[in-house]
Amino acid sequence: MLSQIKTTFTRSQSTILQDAAGAVSLIVMLVVALHLPSGF
Repeated sequence: MLSQIKTTFTRSQSTILQDAAGAVSLIVMLVVALHLPSGF
């Protein structure tokens, strides 16, 4: 099972990085949206 995880990671390393960047951007947008009402 560990070898399958390693193989999957090596095959899709570029897309995993893109997915992580997308997830981080969604979290940033959520935090910003939650703090917007406090500014008004």
